Amino acid sequence: MAKLALDDPRFCALLNRGDLVVPDGAGVVLAAKLLGTPLAGKVAGVELAQNLLAPMQKQGLSLFLFGGKPGVAQRAAQALHAKYPELAVCGVADGYFDDEARRVSLIAQSGADVVFVCLGSPKQEYFIDAHRKECRALMLGLGGTLDILAGDVQRAPAFFVEHNLEWLYRGAFDVKRWKRLMKIPAFLADVSHLKRTNKKKG
Repeated sequence: MAKLALDDPRFCALLNRGDLVVPDGAGVVLAAKLLGTPLAGKVAGVELAQNLLAPMQKQGLSLFLFGGKPGVAQRAAQALHAKYPELAVCGVADGYFDDEARRVSLIAQSGADVVFVCLGSPKQEYFIDAHRKECRALMLGLGGTLDILAGDVQRAPAFFVEHNLEWLYRGAFDVKRWKRLMKIPAFLADVSHLKRTNKKKG
């Protein structure tokens, strides 16, 4: 996503319109350090989601789960109900659809306070930006979080998470991610070039 933001001014502007943008990736944390604007650390989407669940249950806020393959959101809802029995999951919908307007209507009519939008990047960011006013909810783009909440996918062992190597672990077990991983060196090269350019300007 960060590489796309560097390459696409439209997408970069979209991210800057967001109410909250977190560094969900070790590459972003490293880039910030290289540019002299260090961050406290990575904020994984699944951790952000999990840290919200107990407070949402306590405050009586409702949650809509949107994304993943058919059945994933339902399984995630069942798992959440087992762990947070008082959490109101007011609706679920998978991420495979042709009629976007129907998905928007479903979310809006659910009355959800919070929506976990798990469509993958950049699709989820474009969806949130286009429909945030219609849905009248806090919408969070959380990638593959529903797969983890449903128990279909396991996070990397603690060692990899703590040492910012989760990307390496996931790539080793999912060849579909290799294409995305190959963008990391290109992104860091762009950041290095940006750093040199800024130095010359300074």
